[in-house]
Amino acid sequence: MHSTWQHALGDCRDLLLLMEVSLAGENRKYMPIDQRIMRALEISMDDVKVLIIGQDPYPTKDVAIGLAFAVDLEVEPKLPRSLQNILKEVRDDLGSRVRRKGDLTKWAAQGVMLLNRHLTTPVGRAGGHENLGWARFTDRVVEELAKRQGDKLVSILWGKQAAEVEPLLVGTQIFKSAHPSPLSAARGFFGSKPFSKANEALLNVGRKPVRWDS
Repeated sequence: MHSTWQHALGDCRDLLLLMEVSLAGENRKYMPIDQRIMRALEISMDDVKVLIIGQDPYPTKDVAIGLAFAVDLEVEPKLPRSLQNILKEVRDDLGSRVRRKGDLTKWAAQGVMLLNRHLTTPVGRAGGHENLGWARFTDRVVEELAKRQGDKLVSILWGKQAAEVEPLLVGTQIFKSAHPSPLSAARGFFGSKPFSKANEALLNVGRKPVRWDS
């Protein structure tokens, strides 16, 4: 966790400790591995330009890497369907080719914070840690980021769980649509053009656009 987050979230230490104890007592493996759980918070608060909210890490073993929707570089050519749909929308929105690999670390390196609402999940059990306390923690992450960045932050909310944090994003530039899941992508995600809209919003506040096709 970057020092800016450590300072802003100092009052979350007890909550994190309780979750750490709960995870240590798990009788089954969970994803991502411990070293990657806080990966989305490795970026400085001041460097975040775009916030994308996910739900849970992928529950398949060795796929989740601590960044929402992203996967390990070795996961190819068959990517998760949600990620396939995201990359398809990048192509359709920007009219550009995109890599098949789905780690998305180049987005993160440009200031895109890929934050799941729940930072862990048991292997083979999607949403298995929804009651662990992660939402309380990530809500604080969102709230502090919005206070720090204001209208310089672009927030992209896909699906109902992501939309739950909208009240915490007062003053930021928000774009909402359906989730990229194959169950909902055709009901408002495809054609929503979040990537070109985000870049236009960044330019309007004097920030460098993101190279989404990298």
